[in-house]
Amino acid sequence: MAYQVDFFPVGEGEHSGDAIALRFGDFSDPLKTFIVVIDGGFQTSGEALVNHIVNVYGTNYVDLVISTHPDKDHSSGLSVVLEKLTVGQLWMHRPWMHTKGMSILFKDGRVTDLSVAEGIRESLEDVRYLETIANRKKIPITEPFAGLVDSTKSLYVLGPTPEYYDSLLPDFRCTPAPKFADYGALARILYGTSTLAVKVAETLGIETLAEPTEGTHAENNSSVILVFADGNDCVLFTADAGVQALEQAIGRLEASGFDFSRIRLVQIPHHGSRRNVGPAVLDRLLGPKRTDDAVVRRAVVSVSPDGEPKHPSKRVLNAFRRRGARPQGTFGRILMFHKDAPRHGWNALPDLPFYMEVEDE
Repeated sequence: MAYQVDFFPVGEGEHSGDAIALRFGDFSDPLKTFIVVIDGGFQTSGEALVNHIVNVYGTNYVDLVISTHPDKDHSSGLSVVLEKLTVGQLWMHRPWMHTKGMSILFKDGRVTDLSVAEGIRESLEDVRYLETIANRKKIPITEPFAGLVDSTKSLYVLGPTPEYYDSLLPDFRCTPAPKFADYGALARILYGTSTLAVKVAETLGIETLAEPTEGTHAENNSSVILVFADGNDCVLFTADAGVQALEQAIGRLEASGFDFSRIRLVQIPHHGSRRNVGPAVLDRLLGPKRTDDAVVRRAVVSVSPDGEPKHPSKRVLNAFRRRGARPQGTFGRILMFHKDAPRHGWNALPDLPFYMEVEDE
């Protein structure tokens, strides 16, 4: 089976996002070709996705649209896809439907389950709008929890589980203040630190990436983690998942006896943020650090042209490369990966370099 994966450039300045199109099957027969959209970036990214599907894929039909989590930089552009194309199915979480019994977790005693649900719906306007469009156009909605498989049995949801998702929901930024919270840590996550960045040296044998001491946002850990499987080839989509979510997804693959050498392409989580991966989770996913600088698989980071130094972290890019996953980045361009489906006029983009100096973040 042939496939093409297109990662679209999303964002301006320091703001990055995800917009991905996946086409697989028998491209000579439209009835045997399946098209999936995974996130849509901002509105302009959604327009680019639509134009690409119509003009490059040659169709106005998308079998499946997936919203991985409710952040604007992933979900906003999907409204354009739903409005302008014919869509067979929408996978998205509806957090306002998961608030039963949640009110006891918040400081304000006046909070009710219903008020939490209404607050979430009001705050998450982009995904709420996706639901509105889908209902109007009679597009079936399914919540993508671990174990869900698409109709072709090629796309598998590895996470989150419903239980893990519900445990994250009280810490969404759109919910009331919880009874217990480390507001200092939250402030560091939201606003960073004011220390002056300096350069530190790295080599292929010297890694300075540490285990994250500050986790990513709950919304990011609620991201849908997917694996696309085609025979011995697999592509792993991670969205903005952090260490905790990735560990659970990897655990499910390990429990099934999955051969991790099948992964040919892996999405670097959250635009290369150092808060989303550490050496331990990368060792489990990609294998231990190598000494030969071999290219075992590719890794792609979706990042705006001016995202550095925050997105992507050079420490993270180097860490993927040490484990045989050679990084490439969008940086304002479409990145296309394929199996048995080259595209006329499209040339391979260069790998990102190994960085001998990285930010001391």
